[in-house]
Amino acid sequence: MDNTMMYTLLALVITGLALAEFASRRYRDTVHASANDTALEVGMTVSLLLITQPLILFATSALGQWLAPGMRDAWAGLPWWAWAGLLLVGDDMTQYWWHRISHSPLLWPLHRAHHSASYMSIRIAYRNNFFYYLMMPGIWFAGAMVYLGCGWMYFAYVVVKQAVILGAHCAWAWDEPLYKVRALRPLMWVVERTISTPATHRAHHAITNADGIGHYKGNFGNLLFFWDVLFGTAHITRRYPAQYGLRDDQLFGAERWDRQMFYPLLQSKREYSALKFGGKIYSDE
Repeated sequence: MDNTMMYTLLALVITGLALAEFASRRYRDTVHASANDTALEVGMTVSLLLITQPLILFATSALGQWLAPGMRDAWAGLPWWAWAGLLLVGDDMTQYWWHRISHSPLLWPLHRAHHSASYMSIRIAYRNNFFYYLMMPGIWFAGAMVYLGCGWMYFAYVVVKQAVILGAHCAWAWDEPLYKVRALRPLMWVVERTISTPATHRAHHAITNADGIGHYKGNFGNLLFFWDVLFGTAHITRRYPAQYGLRDDQLFGAERWDRQMFYPLLQSKREYSALKFGGKIYSDE
């Protein structure tokens, strides 16, 4: 599997989930995006897929050739399950921790863009700050794995992971009808503790924790929700929050897309904002 096939498979996943959003009418009924939202989401999706990820893969290859030229493809003989384990720990688990610490005051400005959307949809999956992905340890680790010979397994892993992440953000909650099937309850018990689902991830995007459903201080998992179970940040209710987004945007107006994408190079002019030096995270708790 090469880059072309990976992007083709990702395009098929995105198309399928987009059709589900439209066919279920969830996109029409719940996604009320502004031009500001669209600019941020298009800018970040394009930059991640066409700039950040290829740049990191190129940089890790160049660094490997410079620092350890004899190690190129040195691990190519490892079985697929060994590569899967390395990627799950080196990429997905480190992304869990990167996501978790990004909810701290220091790194929140690089991640708040992802939470500023007042809706759930596949369109927000890559909505973040440009430097959030550029600094993400897991992508650099994955690049090192490709240099060491991971090859097709990395691209297969990316397709599976992005399918889960996109599905967790989808406006159509694919897990909701499955919870209602009595015979599937044992299976869904396992599924919701293994991978990210719409129910668990929507809780993370909730505008408040006060309703007992929202849990924006947990449910950090990307591919594997198991990391939340393991590290004590899981919150499972099988219910869906009434509202998504950030309270400070409701009160003070949305931040401009370019400030959200390119902070700290560009900073907010809003009076109350985390996107400027000296700014603070808003909390109504």
